[in-house]
Amino acid sequence: MRPILLQGHERSLNQIKYNRDGDLLFSVAKDKIICAWYTANGERLGTYQGHQGAIWTVDISPDCRILATGSADNTVKLWNIQTGECLKTWEFNTAVKRVDFSEDGTQILAVTEKRMGFLGTIVVYDISYDGDLTDQANEYNLRITCEPSKATVAAWSFLDKYIIAGHEDGTVSQYDSKSGELVKVVEAHEDETTIHDLQMSQDRTYFITAGKDKTAKIIASRDLAILKTFTADTSLNTAALTPKKDFVILGGGQDASQVTTTTARAGKFEARFYHKIFEDEIGRVRGHFGPLNTIAAHPHGTQYASGGEDGYVRMHTFDQAYFDFKYEVERPRT
Repeated sequence: MRPILLQGHERSLNQIKYNRDGDLLFSVAKDKIICAWYTANGERLGTYQGHQGAIWTVDISPDCRILATGSADNTVKLWNIQTGECLKTWEFNTAVKRVDFSEDGTQILAVTEKRMGFLGTIVVYDISYDGDLTDQANEYNLRITCEPSKATVAAWSFLDKYIIAGHEDGTVSQYDSKSGELVKVVEAHEDETTIHDLQMSQDRTYFITAGKDKTAKIIASRDLAILKTFTADTSLNTAALTPKKDFVILGGGQDASQVTTTTARAGKFEARFYHKIFEDEIGRVRGHFGPLNTIAAHPHGTQYASGGEDGYVRMHTFDQAYFDFKYEVERPRT
C-alpha cells in the first residue's frame, strides 16, 4: 500500500475531506490555503484563496457545487468549487472550528469558539442553489449557545433530525435541529478531556468520536448510546469509519509542542486500524513525522487519506489483502 504524498501546504493540516463521489479530496491547514486534489493520481486541481487566518475546517455540499470553510479570521466562506469564486462570507465574533452541510445540502452548521467573553455557539444557515449560487442568506435561522462547555465539533444526524455536538469537557449532546432545544447529553469521554473529532457513518445513524482520553467511541445518533470503545496508547485527534469493511481508523500522537523531543516511533505517529465489531487493533500504517491531525476514508471504501502536523497529506489506496482480511468468525463455513 504505497501512499501518494500530497505537498501543497506549508503548515500543519487541520482537516481533509472527500466529496460524496470520492473523486476529489479537499485539505485545509494553518497556512490560509484550501487545496483540491484528484484522488485518482494525487494531482492538485487548484487552490481557493481569501481567508486571512488559519483554516480549521472544510466541507463539501452533496452535489459537489459548493465548498464551505471556517477559519481563525472569524468567518465562514462559501466557494464555487468549479470556478474558485468566493460566493459568500459570514462573519462571527470568534473563530469557526467546524462546518458541516446537512444531509440534503440545504443547510449548513458552523461551530464558533468560546473566547473574549463570547460563548461558544452552533449557528445554522440556509443554503441556496439557485442561479450562480451567490444568492445566499445573510441571517442565520438557528443559533444554539453551548453551555456550560463549548462545542468543539458538530454534525447532522440521519434525516437532519438532530445536531450532534462534541464538547470540550468530553460530553456529547443532541439538539433538535428545528428548535435548537437540548434533547440529551451523555458523558462519552473522560471528564474534562476534549473531543477532537466527530465523523458520521454514511447513513448518519451512528458516529465516531476521538478524544484526548486516548479512546474513540462509536455512538448511536438516535439515543446517544455508546456502542463501541476503541482504546489507543496515545491522545487521539481524529477517527474515521471505513465503508465496505468493518474497520475504524484512528490517528493522533504526542502533543505537537513535544514533537521535537521524540523519534517518530516513540511519538506514536501512526494511523491505527481497529476492527469495528471486535474492537481489536489489527494494524498500523506509519509515515508521518508528527501527530496525525485528520483522517478521512474514501466514500467507496477504496482508500483513505491522513493529514499531519508535518504539513503533508498521505493518500493510501488499499491493496487486495485489505479487502480479503477476515476474522475466523467472518469467513464462510465450508
